[in-house]
Amino acid sequence: MTTEPASFPRRHARTQRFTLGAPRAFTVAPDGARVVFLRSASGTDRTHQLWVLDLASGTERTAADPGALLSGAEEELPPEERARRERSREGGAGIVDYATDNGVELASFALSGRLFTAELRVGTATELPVPGPVVDPRPAPDGRHVAYVARGALRVVGAEGEGDRALAEPESESVTYGLAEFVAAEEMGRSRGFWWSPASDRLLVARADDTPVRRWWISDPARPEREPQPVAYPAAGTDNAEVRLFVVDLDGARTEVVWDRAHYPYLARVHWSAAGAPLILVQARDQHSQLFLAVDPDTGATRMVHADEDPHWLELFPGVPCWSPSGQLVRIADEGGARVLTVGERPLTGGQLHVRAVLDVTADDVLVAASAGEAATDPEIGEVHVYRVNELGMERVSQEPGVHTAVRSGGVTVLVSSTLDRAGAQAQVLHDGKRAAIVTSHAEHPGLSPRVTLTQGGARRIPCAVLMPTDYSGDTPLPVLLDPYGGPHGQRVVAAHNPHLTSQWFADQGFAVIVADGRGTPGHSPAWEKSVHEDLAAVVLEDQVDALHALAGDFPLDLSRVAIRGWSFGGYLAALAALRRPDVFHAAVVGAPVTDLRLYDTHYQERYLGHPARQPEVYRRNSLIDDAGLVEAAEPVRPMMIIHGLADDNVVVAHSLRLSSALLAAGRPHEVLPLSGVTHMTPQETVAENLLLLQLDFLRRALGLVPGDGNSREHGDR
Repeated sequence: MTTEPASFPRRHARTQRFTLGAPRAFTVAPDGARVVFLRSASGTDRTHQLWVLDLASGTERTAADPGALLSGAEEELPPEERARRERSREGGAGIVDYATDNGVELASFALSGRLFTAELRVGTATELPVPGPVVDPRPAPDGRHVAYVARGALRVVGAEGEGDRALAEPESESVTYGLAEFVAAEEMGRSRGFWWSPASDRLLVARADDTPVRRWWISDPARPEREPQPVAYPAAGTDNAEVRLFVVDLDGARTEVVWDRAHYPYLARVHWSAAGAPLILVQARDQHSQLFLAVDPDTGATRMVHADEDPHWLELFPGVPCWSPSGQLVRIADEGGARVLTVGERPLTGGQLHVRAVLDVTADDVLVAASAGEAATDPEIGEVHVYRVNELGMERVSQEPGVHTAVRSGGVTVLVSSTLDRAGAQAQVLHDGKRAAIVTSHAEHPGLSPRVTLTQGGARRIPCAVLMPTDYSGDTPLPVLLDPYGGPHGQRVVAAHNPHLTSQWFADQGFAVIVADGRGTPGHSPAWEKSVHEDLAAVVLEDQVDALHALAGDFPLDLSRVAIRGWSFGGYLAALAALRRPDVFHAAVVGAPVTDLRLYDTHYQERYLGHPARQPEVYRRNSLIDDAGLVEAAEPVRPMMIIHGLADDNVVVAHSLRLSSALLAAGRPHEVLPLSGVTHMTPQETVAENLLLLQLDFLRRALGLVPGDGNSREHGDR
């Protein structure tokens, strides 16, 4: 008896998009002897273990195994940890995050709300008996203490488990010490709320009070016996959490850090290293101005190091601001039409590079991740490379075409590379620039490879990926499926294998699939990203249409059968396409869309559209469900499938319910697929699998396609 192989949708869901089993979250010891990372045991195992690669012997060994530490018990996550994982889109289990001391000798992590440490040289893990549930434990740089958050209090304990005590306790249920507030974690890329001093004698601690934040209620209609869960959600135009910062000594004494919080309420970045005073980046609410401030930890006073202004908005970047070893400010800035690396007041890069992140800073150079800038002669569509930059010039570390990032310390670099012709990501360890090891990956092979062409479409040279069926002969035009994200912070046209797998699966069902990164998406230029200022609707939709029509001259596209699918911003874009351009699009799959833009959070929505009370017309013009959206939607009516998780606390289900109500009031037929117990992610295996199959069935029905008519393939793989 033979067993039918699992379909791609099933394997895609079971492997969490073929990420399980792949090594990630690397840390390199400053002595160059060890590389620490997380990895699960197989391509279908969700439970991540803590691993150490010993470079002298080339051996990998387990430093902490959640199964052994929990004695096989089921992992139980406290609400604060669930929220952290939702904000970071973490779908794994076990050890999904860890922190180390400066020497990378001691690691700390939480499991089921309990605190564990691991001695990385010898590979022994120990539980420390502390009050829980524990969130975000972090060792001091010298490894003698571990700080952590429990029930909103910042606590510290000796590395051997002695002397546990609270350093800052919440004054009410609305206050937390040491945790990032919602918009910091969701939109600013700041997931932490406390930072050790380099001397290990005190900490910077964020205090977040969400008393002013309006409460929303997330219920589970499928479980009416359960109480709705309150969520402090700062929707556009409403109050944010009040965030303050304190210097806290190990005896609990505290000094407040003082800055003009009325004008700069957002605490976006905190950096504390031996190279200089504590450094913070604070933003105005409209994000048109920001200050880089140095902190006197003895008095809490601040002095301005640098100020930025921008008529559109100021972007936040990974790895900056920070100090160079010589005490100069390192930042990424938009200057002269380019996104450049600046050390002190001197830009070290120009229009050839579009700098995206600072990865490491030494006395010799700055390691950055960057894509080709507008001044580059070779566009390198979808590529991101690692460069060493200093005053003498720059050197590319990554060589093969693809998407690369790196972690570096002590002469050792872990270069993580994804390419179009290789499944998954490869992590190679370089010692003084030469390969010393490749970290083992247990990720499963997807069983298919994208047949993708990276190109540019239209007069604006919109980056595009075009995917054709694997065995397509090129004889007849194919129905078209646009598969974009299309919005800020979401690049989909990348020179890597796995990001195109779902698009290829749809292509293998008989579609020509197009992914277009129009204006507003990252990785191109500052002007490209900021073209959507006060216009998230018309600009992004225009670029999808322009890319489609331009590509029709080079690829066999049947423009009489064009569909679009998307999730989150992509869902918003798909609904826009069906409502406003039914002359181009004939069906849309609308996943977790933002429809009433006033219901999305402050830091994101106000960045692009301003404050809704001061610019109500801008919100109306960009909305899907008001006068400038649905009511003015063009004819004819196009089929639309709306999908939304009922437990989503980021894009709440009210967005889809309001869209459905508006469609119904306008007499527009549509389908709604509610997902009980599902958040903005869809980690549940059966849900994720069936979502793909149901979308395919809808698209076939909406476009009049019949399986087996030569334009489509059955659900499984060939």
